[in-house]
Amino acid sequence: MRSLASTRLRMARTMDPLAKKIFKGVLVAELVGVFGAYFLFKKMNTSQDFRQTMSKKFPFILEVYYKSIEHSGMYGIREQDQEKWLNSKN
Repeated sequence: MRSLASTRLRMARTMDPLAKKIFKGVLVAELVGVFGAYFLFKKMNTSQDFRQTMSKKFPFILEVYYKSIEHSGMYGIREQDQEKWLNSKN
């Protein structure tokens, strides 16, 4: 019985550094995701040309941007973009 307990204790000690590495990896991945989303939002919020690029390459991300802006109470950005892009085609 004692050897089973000591075996489990040794396994817990050897897995502890692995668990720490996994936790750090997950934490770093989340931080990269949060900062990436922030900088992407900031770029879309300040550049109409970037939003046009996003509309061509990643329209679903631009839709999330528009919905979040509208949810915060800012309306008309989508319409301004569409009007500018339509006029630039003509």
